[in-house]
Amino acid sequence: MVANQRSDRKLVIIKFWIPVFLCMLVIFILSSIPGSQIPSIFLFQDLVFHIFIYFVLAWFFARALKNTYPDMRFAKVIIYTAIFGVIYGISDEFHQAFVPYRYFSGMDMLFNGIGSLVGGLVNR
Repeated sequence: MVANQRSDRKLVIIKFWIPVFLCMLVIFILSSIPGSQIPSIFLFQDLVFHIFIYFVLAWFFARALKNTYPDMRFAKVIIYTAIFGVIYGISDEFHQAFVPYRYFSGMDMLFNGIGSLVGGLVNR
């Protein structure tokens, strides 16, 4: 019985938490690209990108929380997801401050937070 619980726990980690870490890795890699190498494709692409990628990250995070802690109330999932998104967004902006032609942006943090909140909310 204990071995089966360990196996189930490993499956939860692989199935639900690995995508969270992979998404974080993608954000980190994309944030490492020097600003001079980012093509301008459309108006407000920075806004769209930040909201979209943090929406995806929050969706994965909320899904992982719900499957790891099935008894957790939806409100707590939303709160934890939003806090996680904001904290990771701050760390991402801090990281960008050391990348050539990139900078720490409060507006980007706001968009990260919006994406995180919406990503958590749609994961009902």
